[in-house]
This record gives sequence, C-alpha cells and structure tokens, in this order.
Amino acid sequence: METLVNLLPIIILFLAMWFILIRPAQKRQKATVQMQSGLKRGDRVVTIGGLHGEIDAIEDTAVYILVDGNTRMKFERQAIGRVITE
Repeated sequence: METLVNLLPIIILFLAMWFILIRPAQKRQKATVQMQSGLKRGDRVVTIGGLHGEIDAIEDTAVYILVDGNTRMKFERQAIGRVITE
C-alpha cells in the first residue's frame, strides 16, 4: 500500500504529460497523414518549406507541384504542410 502511495505522484505526472503533450501530437499527426493521403490534382498547397503551388500530378509517394504557372517541381507527399482553402 505504501509503495502505491509513493508511486501516485509519478502516475499523475505521466497522465498529465499524456493529456498535455502526447495525445494532441498524435491527433495532429493523424490529421496531417489524412490530409496528405487526400491530396488531389488542382489543390493549392504549401510545403513545409513554405513553397506555394498547385498540384499537377500525384504518384504513390511523390507530388508534382506547379509553381509560377510553368515550373514543375517534385516533392515527397510528406513535404506538403497544408492545403489552402479559399
């Protein structure tokens, strides 16, 4: 019984860390993966490096982005940070 009382603060600290740090990060990661798997041609996107463009073509792990109307660049899907909705 005494060891349980001694472990109680550690257990409470772990639970607090779970709800404050780990759980929200998992939700953000799940939402990002869902967004990246739902990309389609014509979507306006921003890469994690800040490059703005429009998706021209999609492969299994790569995405081709049109920048400045005629420059075509190839990125990994994981490099897409967000989709711009107007």
